[in-house]
Amino acid sequence: MSSPSLTLVLGGTGKTGRRVVRQLTGRGHEVRIGSRSGGIPFDWNDATTWRPALDGVDAVYVSYQPDLAVPGAPEAIGAFAELAVRTGAHRLVLLSGRGEPEAEACEKALAASGAEWTVLRASFFAQNFSEGEFLAPIIDGSLALPVGDVEEPFIDADDIAEVAATVLAEGGHTGRTYDLTGPRLLTFAQATAAIGAATGREIGYVTVPADAYAAELAAHGVPADVTELLTYLFTNVLDGRNAHLGDGVRQVLGRPARDFTDHAAEAAATGVWTPEATS
Repeated sequence: MSSPSLTLVLGGTGKTGRRVVRQLTGRGHEVRIGSRSGGIPFDWNDATTWRPALDGVDAVYVSYQPDLAVPGAPEAIGAFAELAVRTGAHRLVLLSGRGEPEAEACEKALAASGAEWTVLRASFFAQNFSEGEFLAPIIDGSLALPVGDVEEPFIDADDIAEVAATVLAEGGHTGRTYDLTGPRLLTFAQATAAIGAATGREIGYVTVPADAYAAELAAHGVPADVTELLTYLFTNVLDGRNAHLGDGVRQVLGRPARDFTDHAAEAAATGVWTPEATS
């Protein structure tokens, strides 16, 4: 199977999307970034933007915003996938989640489109600690979440991107679902401690009730729908159901996944977790 000539990367400025763009362009592939601010805008909430973004595209990295767990996601994924196939973008690679019934509904919608589909079921991103919602609390010295001693095999977003780019560029992965995780299980407290060790700082972790967590988010101006989504993910998906390892990284890349401590050391070296980073 020949390599696709133009790949649309949805969420091309996000955690995984921008890394997929970098991986593909590094391999010499032409890429179109799919975002609301892109040269050809793409917006999941505006279906009129979908066809222009798909013009001339052979393959798509499908990253749904804000999350596959939100109402209407399977319908949107299905409609987009059907349009993609009709316009010639047959190879679709979906970034999915582990142990989420809503995500599995989106996977089925993708497959029903007739696309040459591949699903990447990723565990919790290591980069959520360095690029996402946890960054400011960690800089302040303490992370509080409604998650206890549940273990999670944190995955490095760079691994996700390399897997996605390989699947998009090489083909031969149609109908496959890859379980992408890090190489070992860690609790959130252990992950926070690893960041502390990498930075040489005392960084605490506190388990808080879900209602207290939601109230804290609301107090900081987080919209109600986002608060509801985050609370759902922490109290349902992170209930232990995903406390097992997957081998998708090795299956596709032929090497083990990066350990969380590798990411912690690399991120710490940039100074992202130092108080001066936000001063």
